[in-house]
Amino acid sequence: MWQERRRYSTGYEPKAFNSDSDDSQAQRDRARIIHSASFRKLQSKTQVLGIGESDFYRTRLTHSMEVAQIGSGICEKLRENYRGREDYLAWIPSLSQIEAIGLAHDLGHPPFGHGGEVALNSFMYNHGGFEGNGQTLRIVSKLGEYSPEQGLDLTRRTMLGLLKYPVLHQEVADYAAAPSGGASLNIDGFKPPKCIHDDEADILAWLIAPLPEKDREQFRACVVSKQSKEQDKEQGKVQGRDKGKRKAAHKSFDTSIMELADDISYGVHDLEDALALKLVTFQQWQDEVINRLQDDNIIAGDVDFYNTRLFSECNKARKHAISRLIGYLIHSIEITEKTAFEQPLLRYQVTMSPQASALLDLLKGFVIKNVIKRPEVQVLEYKGQQMILRLFEVLQENPKRLLPLAVYQAYEQSGDQKRVICDYVAGMSDNDATKLYHKLFTPQMGSIFDRL
Repeated sequence: MWQERRRYSTGYEPKAFNSDSDDSQAQRDRARIIHSASFRKLQSKTQVLGIGESDFYRTRLTHSMEVAQIGSGICEKLRENYRGREDYLAWIPSLSQIEAIGLAHDLGHPPFGHGGEVALNSFMYNHGGFEGNGQTLRIVSKLGEYSPEQGLDLTRRTMLGLLKYPVLHQEVADYAAAPSGGASLNIDGFKPPKCIHDDEADILAWLIAPLPEKDREQFRACVVSKQSKEQDKEQGKVQGRDKGKRKAAHKSFDTSIMELADDISYGVHDLEDALALKLVTFQQWQDEVINRLQDDNIIAGDVDFYNTRLFSECNKARKHAISRLIGYLIHSIEITEKTAFEQPLLRYQVTMSPQASALLDLLKGFVIKNVIKRPEVQVLEYKGQQMILRLFEVLQENPKRLLPLAVYQAYEQSGDQKRVICDYVAGMSDNDATKLYHKLFTPQMGSIFDRL
């Protein structure tokens, strides 16, 4: 059964989860996620802009809540669009199910955004790797507080929905030679591939155990990235590795819903924050979005409305435009099929219409260029990255002196001590990491009464 938990796992045949049946297991998953320490930590983890800059814009916590809501909106629209298609309706996730997946999808996100992710992987790339989604799987299956050995002990379907990349680090990692000397000042070459950690191979095996053998093999397949050789060469020069050569080829039905919800939130809500904080100008919007629009999307059909509302000084006017845009993207989503798969959770996928997808890609690119990649944001991400590097170095050289007692006990008993330190640092919020850094390295900071 897809509702089964690791703690009670036994041999069985796959059984369809009907969204109209008893939803108590998915509700329990959602409750465990909401009440977990990892979920609370998201309120102090960077989404795009650094924590503490303003109380208005989004954190990882508010982003996760919005992904859950958009995901439920997608499912509601699918049920409306596919009335009479019992084969589809039986597998569209319940609201509790998709909300659980949306709420948990970023639990493994480390401090200081993707800069922190790269910093941790620079220590772990020869020890099973570190990647944010891989850490999410590790938290829900091993580290969470609801079971000594099974973590949050979520159902198989929820965990499968969280599995964005069903491949191990060793299967897709492709790094150049490790840098030496002062190369830690630029560790872009250690950007992790999209994967789960090698340490979770047992979890992956359990997750896909109910699938037909042919589906199991195909679900684990990798494909070569579509990046051009020129792009690979250029990125190799900048990043020190041949990036993106192999990646996971497939994802589950629930994961495809969550990922579209995540993309919509990322492209539209992060744009809203940028507009509210005046990080982008109307001229940039005109040059990079309006002038590049195709003729068959919602903004192109009413340019004056979106120009006026999005750049209004009134929050209500801006929210009106944002809400209409999200509604358009949700309405453009439909179910497609990967006919090579037998199991409906792999066979069914959601996709966005080409017109809506092109618009969303344009908005995401606009946010990346003018917000995420702007030097003011990159300076803060780089600073956080360097703090993580320094903390990890010091902790691994002084574990008995500096690790909290419970963490040190786990360190002593572990066959992979580096992973224990990685879990400890990855579990910190931005504020936790900043406080520990200053306690260790800023002379006037720190007290024996500060809790580690």
